[in-house]
Amino acid sequence: MNHMSQPVLSVVIPTLNEAENLPPLLDDLKKQQHISLEIIVGDGGSSDATRSVADAYGVQFVTAGRGRGVQMNAAAEHASGEYILFLHADSRIDDRCLLVHAVQAITGEKCENGRIAGHFRLRFMRSTKLNALAYRYAEEKSSFNRTNTTNGDQGLLLTKEFFRNLGGFDESMPFLEDQRIAGKIRSQGKWITLPGYLKTSARRFEAEGFHRRYILMSMMMGLHSVGAEEFFVRAPGVYRVQQDTGALFLSPYFGLIRRMISNDWGLWGSIRVFYLLGRYIRQNSWQMFFFLDVWLRPLLGAGRYPCLSFHDRVFGPCTNFKVFDAITGLISFVWFMGVLAPFFWLADPGERYSAKNRI
Repeated sequence: MNHMSQPVLSVVIPTLNEAENLPPLLDDLKKQQHISLEIIVGDGGSSDATRSVADAYGVQFVTAGRGRGVQMNAAAEHASGEYILFLHADSRIDDRCLLVHAVQAITGEKCENGRIAGHFRLRFMRSTKLNALAYRYAEEKSSFNRTNTTNGDQGLLLTKEFFRNLGGFDESMPFLEDQRIAGKIRSQGKWITLPGYLKTSARRFEAEGFHRRYILMSMMMGLHSVGAEEFFVRAPGVYRVQQDTGALFLSPYFGLIRRMISNDWGLWGSIRVFYLLGRYIRQNSWQMFFFLDVWLRPLLGAGRYPCLSFHDRVFGPCTNFKVFDAITGLISFVWFMGVLAPFFWLADPGERYSAKNRI
């Protein structure tokens, strides 16, 4: 890493008890070549040696309230580079020229208002070979710039000016800050996929169970998309501290939705919510076709997406009607509340009894 009075790039890393994961990432950043950068850690109140690690590496340490959005906004206030890169602490970088190439990609991209943001492709660091197809699907999807394909694990690179124009990260909730700012970028500017890739830890998927975590993520994104914010207000533990997670129990979340249906939404409100969820699912139906392409990758070869192309040219336009939203909403209600909810009620026997008191 080159040291200059005015860095080109400010790297912001939110932390909460990341003393174990932070040193490898800082080592990777120190090895970056042909770019001047500064590193700023935005800490949410770590009780381990995170601060000692930051001090040992000579990086800035900013204390903030807990929540990634709050922490990254606070750290970004201290950024002096023209560009800011937000990285999670469990990221790793193999390529010593990754960051210089990323900045070059941003500066070389044509955009009328100059409002461009970039993200990297992902590769998961796994300790098991289980769920190989699912991980391959998630990794390959991270190269896209479609709605709901960009998250904080992929990094966020943009100019400091654009970040300020966006108003920074949403601090209203301690989660989904990445999805909120991704939506702002999509509506006000342009997303690009940066050259190279980031490696990210699969620790949460492995600790909680890949499919359980993916179901919860789908529930969160769907309810967020239809404005059902009361779900997040009433489930403060929905995005628990990563190091504290074990096996993920889903029965409390289905129980919360069941109570919202009966106590908050009522009949017509529930119909409206699941109709909007149907529209959300229909708009994201491309992911099923994309999954088929990933599954068929050994036969199709790299970079070929015939199923996704069929969706975009035929299936998507043919189902872009309200009646399909209603049908999909009904199917989603039956699937989530009639199939998955009873299944996890039985699968999480010890958890269902305490769920009402916790949420």
